Amino acid sequence: MNDFRKIYLIGICGTAMASLAGMLREKGYSVTGSDSDVYPPMSDFLAQIAIPVFKGFKAENVEKTKPDLVVIGNALSRGNVEVEYVLDSGLRYASMAETVKELFIRGKQSIVVAGTHGKTTTTAMLSWILEVAGRKPSFLVGGIAENFGSSFQLADGPDFVIEGDEYDTAFFDKGPKFLHYLPRIVLLKNIEFDHADIYADLEAIKTAFRRLINIVPRSGLIVAGIDSPVVKELIPAAFSRVATAGIGIGEWQATKIETTAGGMAFDVLRSDSSTGRFAIPLPGAFNVQNALGAIIVGRELEIPDEVIRRALSTFKSVKRRLEIRGEVNGIVVYDDFAHHPTAVHATLRAVRERHPDARVWAVFEPRSQTCRRRIFEQAFVESFDPADTIVIARVYGASHLAPAETLSPDRVAEGIQARGKRAFTFASTDEIVSFVANEARSGDHVVIMSNGGFDNIHNKLLERLRR
Repeated sequence: MNDFRKIYLIGICGTAMASLAGMLREKGYSVTGSDSDVYPPMSDFLAQIAIPVFKGFKAENVEKTKPDLVVIGNALSRGNVEVEYVLDSGLRYASMAETVKELFIRGKQSIVVAGTHGKTTTTAMLSWILEVAGRKPSFLVGGIAENFGSSFQLADGPDFVIEGDEYDTAFFDKGPKFLHYLPRIVLLKNIEFDHADIYADLEAIKTAFRRLINIVPRSGLIVAGIDSPVVKELIPAAFSRVATAGIGIGEWQATKIETTAGGMAFDVLRSDSSTGRFAIPLPGAFNVQNALGAIIVGRELEIPDEVIRRALSTFKSVKRRLEIRGEVNGIVVYDDFAHHPTAVHATLRAVRERHPDARVWAVFEPRSQTCRRRIFEQAFVESFDPADTIVIARVYGASHLAPAETLSPDRVAEGIQARGKRAFTFASTDEIVSFVANEARSGDHVVIMSNGGFDNIHNKLLERLRR
């Protein structure tokens, strides 16, 4: 896979694809690509590293570029004009995951962070621990790791840390991406139902994770987050060594957890013997779980506790993970990627615990393939409990779903109201901005949640508040 110079990426603005583009560029390849939906932060990132991006898909984009290899993103399917041109022309093509495996992971010790929630933050956190320890890690994460100012790093150390996505790989490879990543260490955080567009039910998700567990070598290690009942169920099938971990449960435990002014503090126990106290500058028990997994992997790599503590204390998180986008007149506006009910609840609870007396707003856009469907409707009703006022946007791309299977923002709002909370739905971003700007007051915390661009709502709201 090394006998070419020019690489073209279809769907280049996806988080992983944009990161791959940057990695290829850094390795000396000539890189171009195209996408239909171009929005920050990845569009800004590609512009910064001077990778040309065609807006919109056209066969002539590929034709005039004359690539040696085309990487096809997993959002693309048959019928896309560029995909059809590639197939008709007999051009060499591959998936993002296969390209990463062959050009970057092979020959390294692969550390895969997998699970339904917390992958991105934990991958960035573990990469930072290795960096502070002087191990010069390579990594690929599904977001901008703020300590590095990038979503990837290529370095000459022995490790490659990668976020292991269970989503399918490409239209021509329907297995999960993480099966490509040659895992030697797997940090398996939690497993819940998600991705309703490609997995029929929880059993199908379990099958994907069983396959991941089954390819870890005997000499490898799985750090198993047994707070998750499904992880606890699947992990006995492992052929590798296993380290179980959880909050007050498992071989490795986080105990005596407290919310501090700067984040969270907790003790780490291993088989009832204390390894001391650790602190992270991030809110929420879910971030304690993230840190515990990273600490265990650090220990496996023989990194001293004092180095791990120093790394955790200086960890800056990932963009779009409770990222404060601005504060105007005492009103704090956050951007968060949460789109699964469990993640929505954990995110809002973290803000509530840090600001117990403040008014917390939740502004939510149903956008992921799963949360646009009715399947989680009741779960969403309960997930907003830590907030005081909840605003739900229209379902993104609802016209592509059958009405009977589409989530109803109105029904969710009615369910929330029945639990004694204020809940509203609006048909447009401008209406949401007007409502929040008129109602919010000093001391409020406005948490905006979407796994997409959400019509630039963060900047629009901040601008309106300044006016």
